Amino acid sequence: MHFTEPVYRNPYWPTWPLLEVTRGCTHNKCKFCTMYKGVKFGVPSMETIEEDLAELAATVPHARTIQLLSANPFALPYDKMAPILEKINEYLPEIEHVYAAGRVTDVRNKTVEQLQALRELGLNEISLGVESGDDWTLGRIDKGYRSEDIVEQCAKLSEAGIDFWMTFLNGVAGREHSRDHAVHSAEVFSKCNPMLVGTGGLTLFPGTPLLDEARAGEFDPLDERGLLEELKTFVEHLTCDCEFITHHTIGGVNLTGQNFLARKGQIVAALQNEIEYGDLDRMARVRAMKATL
Repeated sequence: MHFTEPVYRNPYWPTWPLLEVTRGCTHNKCKFCTMYKGVKFGVPSMETIEEDLAELAATVPHARTIQLLSANPFALPYDKMAPILEKINEYLPEIEHVYAAGRVTDVRNKTVEQLQALRELGLNEISLGVESGDDWTLGRIDKGYRSEDIVEQCAKLSEAGIDFWMTFLNGVAGREHSRDHAVHSAEVFSKCNPMLVGTGGLTLFPGTPLLDEARAGEFDPLDERGLLEELKTFVEHLTCDCEFITHHTIGGVNLTGQNFLARKGQIVAALQNEIEYGDLDRMARVRAMKATL
């Protein structure tokens, strides 16, 4: 198998097999991320992809799921993506679900009809690293799109019948714009109605522009209490009945699960309890040990 380090995959999707169809990230400018800073975006040859598929056919011939790599393989245009999916079905005929991560801008280069065709070839679930639905925040962290783009492109996915995830990056707006980030993100996410909303708290990693700006006094990061308060505001304003996942460092509280709206009151109450009684110092220590998104 051909893999370009580092290899990141969605831990909530089936973890094997993996198939590299792109290398690195097409954008690679987000101010909070160092995942692919040392990797130039590229696309393996179809010959290389077929070699890997032949190996998978020999080792896991009955695979029903497959996760495409790397950062945003959905960036591939339709005329590149469709032949890869056709080859996956040829080598692994029992495949039922193909998973891929993508950026909002990756949807733009495909029509609804093309998206429907990709779904029929098995690509039926996409994870979008949205991070925020607030225009000031999106510009501040250099995401490369605006909130109206998020709504427009997610509507295309919904029309095509492709399920999608959306991520909220808790704390990425800093202290001054925290509430706008939380409220506007919840409004945009609710409009898009994803199957799943995932959240995680910002960690300022070495090598990121946001850490440099924080050290220079140009970015005022939230402390643990502020992160919890912002996450609570986001949850309070979120109105889509999705599955909800959070990676926030919370002691002994499981906020993850389906049927969000039925559980919303419990989640808000749990967050408020952590704000008032949680071990915030322990949360800060755990966050400080994190090495990557």
